[in-house]
Amino acid sequence: MSVNNPKRSYRFPADQYPSGGSPVTPEQSADNKDYVARAVEASIHIGLVALLLGVCLVILRPFLLLIAWGVIVSISVYPGYRKLQRALGGRDGLAAAICTLLMLAILIVPLVLLGGTLVHSTQNLIASIKDGKLAIPPPPQSVGTWPIVGRPLNSIWSLAATNLTAALDRFMPQVKAMVPRLVSASADLGLTALQFVLSILVAGVLLAKAKAGTAAASSLFNRLFGNKGSEFEELTGSTIRSVTTGILGVAVIQSFFATLGFVFVGLPGAGVWAIAFLIAAVLQLGVLVLVPAVIYVFAVASMTKAVIFLVWCAVVGLMDNVLKPMLLGRGVAVPVAVIFLGAIGGFVAMGLIGLFIGAIVLSVGYRLFLAWLENGDAAVQRT
Repeated sequence: MSVNNPKRSYRFPADQYPSGGSPVTPEQSADNKDYVARAVEASIHIGLVALLLGVCLVILRPFLLLIAWGVIVSISVYPGYRKLQRALGGRDGLAAAICTLLMLAILIVPLVLLGGTLVHSTQNLIASIKDGKLAIPPPPQSVGTWPIVGRPLNSIWSLAATNLTAALDRFMPQVKAMVPRLVSASADLGLTALQFVLSILVAGVLLAKAKAGTAAASSLFNRLFGNKGSEFEELTGSTIRSVTTGILGVAVIQSFFATLGFVFVGLPGAGVWAIAFLIAAVLQLGVLVLVPAVIYVFAVASMTKAVIFLVWCAVVGLMDNVLKPMLLGRGVAVPVAVIFLGAIGGFVAMGLIGLFIGAIVLSVGYRLFLAWLENGDAAVQRT
């Protein structure tokens, strides 16, 4: 007679056995189900957060450039804002308003002058072409000896000097094809100027709320980098100020003095030359714009004026060697290659305003990456 053993083991189905062959207890099975339920719930939460962030980015996409440049400008001028605030007895709003008005004046006055110069030069050029009074001097004899571009440039220049109508007829298809692009470029320049103005207004609002913004930035950096948050926050601010003043500030100063030279010698389309020089100066290639300007002035102007312009351009080209050490002396050094790649990438991705934002953002990323590597090496050495 067999007696049932109340402690006999329960056999589970084969699909509940792990690969090792040992049976899974009911408690383990319940834990597995609870783990799967938590994983599904966490996945749903993460998906909803990602969806919310995506929708927010879509909504804010038209304003991202304005906000980014506004943050950069506010961080760059914050030391000056603090000095003005203390001078005004701690009145945040008044100091922010004065800073905003000064920045708008610094931006708008050159834009108005350049725009007026460009319009005046264009009107004179059109009137001269219609009246047949536009005279193009013949090219210097040395032009034909230039490598690669010498012969075709000498041929085109000679044709324009002897028979401007025939030269225009020859290149009329290309000119007509360029007209829509020029109109689009003019519209883009106008939109970029508006973006800069709105960004300065954003920067003014951020300066007025500087205390709250500083607290939010500190919380964000502490959340991202833990006990290294304050160090990375300081590094980010110093890098932004360094690149803004040492690279973009120098480029703006050089462009101002270069524009004075363009206007002095009566260079046609001085506004276009100034914009081209500003872009090239940000890319550390301002000399590429000065060289053809000097060649043109030597070809059309008197020797005295051309020599004076040459000396002026040499001073403008060498100006960054004096200004950069002064403005970067207390900042964070960033390789020129990083500035160049950031400016080019930003220009391709975001237009003219991206030329400035790209250089700064890539510089900040570069410095943060190096700091992260250095902290990692230090931690390894301590262990």
